Parts: sequence; C-alpha cells; structure tokens
Amino acid sequence: MKKPLLFLFLLIMVSTAFAQVSKISTADLRILSKKEDSLKAMIKNSFLDSLTAGRMRTDSSFIKTFVRSLQIKNSFYYPFDSVRGLSKIYAPDSTFKIFTWHLDFDGSYIRQRGAIQFKTADGSLKLVPLRDYSEFAENALDSVRNKDTWIGAVYYNMIKTTHQGKNYYTLFGYDANTPRSNKKWIEVLTFDQRNMPVFGGSFFSFEKDSIKRATQFRYSIEYKKDASTMLNFDEELGLILIDYLVSENDEPESPWTFVPAGDYEGFKWVNGKWLHINKVFDQALQDGQFPMPDPLRDNQGNDNEQKLMERSEKNKAKGNKGKGNQ
Repeated sequence: MKKPLLFLFLLIMVSTAFAQVSKISTADLRILSKKEDSLKAMIKNSFLDSLTAGRMRTDSSFIKTFVRSLQIKNSFYYPFDSVRGLSKIYAPDSTFKIFTWHLDFDGSYIRQRGAIQFKTADGSLKLVPLRDYSEFAENALDSVRNKDTWIGAVYYNMIKTTHQGKNYYTLFGYDANTPRSNKKWIEVLTFDQRNMPVFGGSFFSFEKDSIKRATQFRYSIEYKKDASTMLNFDEELGLILIDYLVSENDEPESPWTFVPAGDYEGFKWVNGKWLHINKVFDQALQDGQFPMPDPLRDNQGNDNEQKLMERSEKNKAKGNKGKGNQ
C-alpha cells in the first residue's frame, strides 16, 4: 500500500516541477542550463581553492553570474538543482524563495551570502540581497533586523504560520561559525508595507518556564564542531524540536564543548509567538506515545555525570574515527 502512495507522491512532485519549469521559454531554458553549469563550477571552486584571495574572486564572479541568471524571464521557476552548496528554499505559499550560501575566508572567518527572489506576475526579476551583519552585532538575539543587518545563516527549512491574518515564515539555518563550534538558528521572517524583509521580533517566549527568561527576537544553539544536533520543525508533532545540549567537559561557559544530552526542548506556535517547552516528551511519555532516548539529565534537570562521561568518550572515539577516514 505504501509503494503506490509513494509513487503517486513522486509523480505529483515531478509533474509540479515540470509545470513550473514549462513557464520558461525553450530558449531561456538553454541559457539557464549553461549558466547553471558555470555556477556549479564556480561554487565548487570557491570551496576547494586553497587561497583566500582565489575564493573571494570566485565568490564575486559567482554572485555576478547568478544575478545575470536570475534576470532571465521566469527564472523564479528554475530550480538550480545541480548547484551544490547553494541553498534554495521556496516559501510554502510560493510567493518568494530565499538563496543562501557561505564563503569561508580562512577557516576562522566565515560570512553568509543571501538573497530573496520574489515571484512576479510578468516574470521579471525582483531581488533583495542580504548583508551578513553578524560580526557587528553585539547581541544577535535582541533586535529586529533588515536586509542590511541580517544575521546570516544557510537555511535548510522554512515553515509558514499565521496570526490575525498575517503570514509568518520561520526559517531554520546553519552557521559554520568558528573552527571549534557550529551554530543553528531559528529566524522569523515577515514583510513590511513595502514588501521588504523584516527579520526577527518578540517571537520566542519563555513565559511558561520555571526559570524566567526575557523574550528573544530569534533563537540559536551553539555546539561542538563534530556533534550532530536536531533543530527543525516536526510536522507530526506540530512543534520545533531542539536537542537539549550539555557540556561534555562540565564547562557550561564553553559552547564548543556542547553535545546532545538525549532529550529535547522545543517551541509551539501559540497566539503569534513561539512558546518554549522545556521538555517536549514529558507529557507524551505519560500517554505512552513516544520512546525516550537515554537522557544525560534527570527530571530535575541535573546532569548524570556517569552518562555524560560515557557520551564524551563515544564522541571522542567518533571524532578520531572520522579523522582517520579523511
């Protein structure tokens, strides 16, 4: 029963993609295909070039070529699927899509690139470039930002919520950050009266937590470089799920030592805000619905030192194995 449903789903996806691309003329499709080949080679070189100056030159050429590609009529419907390293996320209502990628200058200085392309009735280009302002932001969590003060991230998911007739687009992004740590971000995107992007707002509420925290304008986690973490929206639960993190070295002031503890916190969309849930599966476990991973903290939130030590050793072994495979 599952195979026919899967086949039907894939058929619908392929048909939809074909219908969108068919809005581009045959001549323009050929041009876009050639430009896509160039973009694919450029972005690969920007990652592999051993010289910072070379990566910067290639990134500059990539941007110019990409903008020229988007100027082709109805480029909004062209997927650029083969350009690996370029994130292409369509809004759930197909009114815009957002492109993001990053440039690694020297391993310790990484900047995000981004642009929002809007769907237009006549197929012309409406593009808003985004400037990564992260290095100048004293506190990235406390302010509304615009296209020129964007907290950069490479986005991997977007969901749409509504409140009182207004649309809210929640973005989930990755930031390579530093040689020792990565970050992941949750960012709420809205548009002002001029249809310009507005990033952030008083959206992340901790009012139900036992330990009160101020409302945040966006949310992030920072964690050890080789750790694998969850930060995404779960469709079945209707919640944002986030790995609860602890320091594997008992250094809570050092986020580059943070690893998943085995349980989850999260957020639920309530009255136009993302309301924080301290332990997502507490109630679900009482109902017998979800298995619980082996946690590194007890019900009072205290760390289990023995399990923490064991998890640390596993992470070290995994890291050493990974180094051996490089």
